[in-house]
Amino acid sequence: MIHTFSGNPIDRADAIRRNEDDIDSLLNKSNSVFLLFKDLKVLIATSNQTTELKWLPSIQLSNIKMEANRVFLGLINEIAYFAVDILKSETIAPILDSPEICFTDCRIAAMSLPQEQTGMLAQARSQLEWHRKHQFCGICGQKTKSERGGYLRRCTSCDAASFPRTDPVVIMLVTKGEYCLLGKPVGPFSKTNLYTALAGFVDQGESIEEAVKREVMEESGVIVENVEYHSSQPWPFPYSLMIGCYAMAKTEGITIDHEELADAAWFSKTEVADALHGNKTILEIPGPIAIAHHLMKAWALQETR
Repeated sequence: MIHTFSGNPIDRADAIRRNEDDIDSLLNKSNSVFLLFKDLKVLIATSNQTTELKWLPSIQLSNIKMEANRVFLGLINEIAYFAVDILKSETIAPILDSPEICFTDCRIAAMSLPQEQTGMLAQARSQLEWHRKHQFCGICGQKTKSERGGYLRRCTSCDAASFPRTDPVVIMLVTKGEYCLLGKPVGPFSKTNLYTALAGFVDQGESIEEAVKREVMEESGVIVENVEYHSSQPWPFPYSLMIGCYAMAKTEGITIDHEELADAAWFSKTEVADALHGNKTILEIPGPIAIAHHLMKAWALQETR
């Protein structure tokens, strides 16, 4: 199953990244295109009720100041694609001379973008945020510099290399017969009736199955077994991989960890199906942008997993 933020058509062109001269050459090619970000919001263009990523040719960037965070995403049909952080919003005023062109939160943009463009957005945003957070060496504390088109940062002092990371996160729908276990996140949604699948980061030295069992136990006190993989989703906030699973509950009693969840409860297939069909009276669930939505949909509507 292809989720939002998946389906990226870009050839990441690893062989080209090994030669800095090749990257420099692509930066200056007239047909290379650039996707701009400001405060990790992405530049989009909207017209005739359609939304697209706004890719700009290099000639439009000649007077724009850029941060060091500039990433070579790869190639499509021999055209080079780059993602760039913009230093100051006022420097891009000539580009924003149309109300149809603007910087938009990536979650909001992804709800309207074509599928494959959400994948391109995920790659770009994840890598740019990683660069923002790895400006200094974790070993000696000195400044790092970008290499290999943004797929490596090297310390300018001790020469240590760091590579863009992906954080694995398990997200699981726990079921018992005709019921599933959902949790209400702590924070702004705690006073709503929004519930979602339980989730948590995979620890080092831990399998996916072990992470599912541990996270469910820690957050809800429920013991699970028979962990089954469903699908995965890149989640560029900041740079995670959501690993969607089902698990069968061995126990029903709930003991909530209130640092993790505002609430947790069992909901029937009928209640989940009603929420999927837009009835939010009892239960509200995440939208189709989230893998949690599709885990619930496949279970409640008996879709093929």
